[in-house]
Amino acid sequence: MGGFDQQNRVGSKFGGGGVAGHSATNADRRERLRRLALETIDLEKDPYFFKNHVGSFECRLCLTVHQNDGSYLAHTQGRKHQTNLSRRAAKEQREGKNIDRITNLPAGMIGQQIAVKKNLLKVGRPGYKITKCRDPVTRQQGLLFQLQYPEIGTEIHPRYRFMSAFEQKVEQPPDKDYQYLLVAAEPYETVGFKLQAREVDRTPGKFWTHYDKDTKEFFLQLFFKTEREQRYAGVPGLAPSIQWKCAWFSVISFAKCSLWE
Repeated sequence: MGGFDQQNRVGSKFGGGGVAGHSATNADRRERLRRLALETIDLEKDPYFFKNHVGSFECRLCLTVHQNDGSYLAHTQGRKHQTNLSRRAAKEQREGKNIDRITNLPAGMIGQQIAVKKNLLKVGRPGYKITKCRDPVTRQQGLLFQLQYPEIGTEIHPRYRFMSAFEQKVEQPPDKDYQYLLVAAEPYETVGFKLQAREVDRTPGKFWTHYDKDTKEFFLQLFFKTEREQRYAGVPGLAPSIQWKCAWFSVISFAKCSLWE
């Protein structure tokens, strides 16, 4: 039969089937690279692998498009992709980042157990006692909060936060004349104390908190700071009169309100 004799071509060996053409050589090379890549790369975990809406495959690192997964895998073993990987790693190192390419998590987190917040059953409000107090020198009005948490966990410490009337969502519409002191400790409900919207004196000794792990009691003391009291407290005969208001505070359940919202 007519045709070109592949076996007897120059440079071919007897029984070797002839010398492969350029396209056949490239196809064989791509297949070898694909098999090599399959041994080291899981496409499902590759952060740079993306299948677009037309069925093609994209490399997000190199911004290249490939017709099939084999072409993409061969690309990952090529010089361009490997060079870009090296540049990306060097950039992350300069910026202080150490991101795992497979998990997209910081390398230090791999293998560590990530704490999961548990949904504990609430046991109601804690017991509390509120005492009005007054600084004998500055005549500032204050409050001492004492809360009991007999069922609190051993590793849990009560937390507190001041919240403006416009931040909270329990009492609507908000009243700008009041603020809220929230105290939370699992598994108890978050309790909120409605206070007058007066500035709290944060100087040492005036504002303090203490948690007694033995009695499982949380203490918080605060004094209100007023401009008039600060201005005339040290002047004899000009100290302002103190009017104690029974409506200083009220207790509200913030069970559905996050302490840090």
